[in-house]
Amino acid sequence: MLHEMSIENLGVITSARVEFSPGLTAITGETGAGKTMVLTGLTLLMGGKSDVHAVRAGADSALVEGRVTVDDPGFVARVDDAGAALDEDGSLLIARTVAAQGRSRTHVGGRAVPRTVLGELAEDVVTIHGQSDQMRLRAPQRQREALDDFAGQNLAARLDEYRALWNERATARTELTELTTLAQERAREAELLRLGLAEIERIEPAPGEDVRLAQDAERLANAEELRTDARGALVALAGDDLGDVVVDAESDVVALVDRARRLTESGGLHDARLAEISRRLADVAYAVADIGTELSAYLAELDADPARLEAVEARRAELGHLTRTYGSSVDEVLAWASTAGLRLLELEDDDERISALSERVAALDHELVERASVLTTLRTEAAAALGDAVSAELAGLAMSGATLDIEVSPLPEPGPWGADSVQMLLTAHRGGTARPLGKGASGGELSRVMLAIEVALATSEASGARRTPTMIFDEVDAGVGGKAAVEIGRRLARLARTTQVIVVTHLPQVAAFADAHLVVTKGTTDDGVDSITQSGIRLVDDASRVQELARMLSGQEDSEAARQHASELLELSAVRL
Repeated sequence: MLHEMSIENLGVITSARVEFSPGLTAITGETGAGKTMVLTGLTLLMGGKSDVHAVRAGADSALVEGRVTVDDPGFVARVDDAGAALDEDGSLLIARTVAAQGRSRTHVGGRAVPRTVLGELAEDVVTIHGQSDQMRLRAPQRQREALDDFAGQNLAARLDEYRALWNERATARTELTELTTLAQERAREAELLRLGLAEIERIEPAPGEDVRLAQDAERLANAEELRTDARGALVALAGDDLGDVVVDAESDVVALVDRARRLTESGGLHDARLAEISRRLADVAYAVADIGTELSAYLAELDADPARLEAVEARRAELGHLTRTYGSSVDEVLAWASTAGLRLLELEDDDERISALSERVAALDHELVERASVLTTLRTEAAAALGDAVSAELAGLAMSGATLDIEVSPLPEPGPWGADSVQMLLTAHRGGTARPLGKGASGGELSRVMLAIEVALATSEASGARRTPTMIFDEVDAGVGGKAAVEIGRRLARLARTTQVIVVTHLPQVAAFADAHLVVTKGTTDDGVDSITQSGIRLVDDASRVQELARMLSGQEDSEAARQHASELLELSAVRL
């Protein structure tokens, strides 16, 4: 249940704290006194959207804090999943900050969370009904939801199964549509893939071949220059006379290094440092000799055959066509071929896939029809029970002879919520015509129908609806008065036997049934600005409650006649329960 709420700088409320009791709590006050801001605070506390215009003029931000408890292990687990923590007494602290400039902030159990997380948690705590809910009740979807709530967990489980099947069928149908409607395009894609793969298979590129051939072409195109340079280097190293290059035999590298080695080798007998230099010169001699051997082999292998160069360039041209079409290198071409092969297998399998998907969709359609039939049966049974329960409530809400019939009719084909169209038909009086709730009900009648549905959902033995610990009603008595108002108060009091109920009302007949009565009064600050402070939301009882009811009855709280009427109303409300 909701235990308390504190508000700062929200609308006309400067600073106020409200404590809520079990049972029925009525919130009253003059028109414009600030009851709406109290409801706005409750809405924010339960994860409703924030509005920067609700921040009090001149304030940087508005703050709403509250404390709730829910005796449900599932709720405690969801709080834990959100990373929040319960207080030592098992209560959950909630805070909303609405900045005049910027976004609101939400804290649950001491942890900052997204507003949507608070909204999901609040679904297990509070149900808020306002005039907007009455308008939504005109919509067929909301009427179906109310019926499904009444049907309870059995229908909810079947509906979850149906929804999963519906989504699976939707996915299969989308894939089937893509395969059939895009068949020509997919066939063209497959043909292009075949041509590309055939061309690559004909040319048979090897990994890295384009890089190797580029190197070969560069070498073959400059073979004579390379030969001259290699010969010169070999003669310089080894002093060999190759005919076109002559180097003094005493000045070649091999001879000079060998001479230096021999000289240092002799001196090294007397000096270890010189001996080390001699050993290093020996290593140099071996390296030079090895390089000379490698240069000789290079010269022997160097090929200046024009025919070979022509063959290399022709092969590069073939590979170049592939790299211009399927990738910037042969390796990329081969990667494309691998991917294209897999895609071609997928495209060539279209006929079999279309056949398999068609069979699967047909099977899912059949199963959906069967599951939809189960939903129809459950809804039809629940519709009769809910209609009877609401009609009984309407009789007690000064709508004697009124009945609510819930019509469950088939849709042309199953939809995402089954194969049923749900419509509530209200017969407002005996002998009247049943008319759709969205067309034939006045505002006052719609208020009473909504309350009757809520009472039926919460109290009917046939109801399987999930009950929240707290229900908040805003102007549920709009458009009614007299005996109907008394009966609304009585129904709210009955509802409060099992659920905490908070009602914002302007009718004394409703407020008289409350277990706790809160009055909102507005004052002014020193500069004449409207303001509700800590004392502006107060709990009234005894004489002060009689005075408030007298004000609501006649606008004259000091009238003795109004006070007597208020006292009588309190006495009668206690008896009529």
